[in-house]
Amino acid sequence: MELDRIREKVRGIIGPVINALDLELDNIELSQMRGKALLRVFIDKEGGVTIDDCERVSREVEAILDVEDPIPCSYVLEVSSPGLDRPLKGAGDFKRFEGKNVRVVTLEPIDNQSFFIGKIAAAGESKIELLLPQDRQVTIAYKNISKARLEVEV
Repeated sequence: MELDRIREKVRGIIGPVINALDLELDNIELSQMRGKALLRVFIDKEGGVTIDDCERVSREVEAILDVEDPIPCSYVLEVSSPGLDRPLKGAGDFKRFEGKNVRVVTLEPIDNQSFFIGKIAAAGESKIELLLPQDRQVTIAYKNISKARLEVEV
């Protein structure tokens, strides 16, 4: 699909710019409606993203995209953090958030259960250990995870 190709081209252009600002490119969303595109850029860093970080990235990304021009129509650029209830997408995310509470939905049930809320006790190369209520523990292989998000702690 055309949007996927453009999204990957944008990722290749802006990724190094964001890394040079000591930030991480978390995700890019590109959608189009009525001839206008919306480009959402999600950035992250250890300790969290500030408004100043978003403003710097917005200025730098806008400048490089104006020169490279990978999006063939007018677009709106939004830069933000992944949020408090951010999705977790791989071993690195789970490792980074060890000790935090998460919601996990599995592809295949484990002990007749496909939805878990618990604390990441350990994150390895191929699986996570979740500490569940009542001192229960479950091991979930990454390949069995359909969705996972940080659980907002209040």
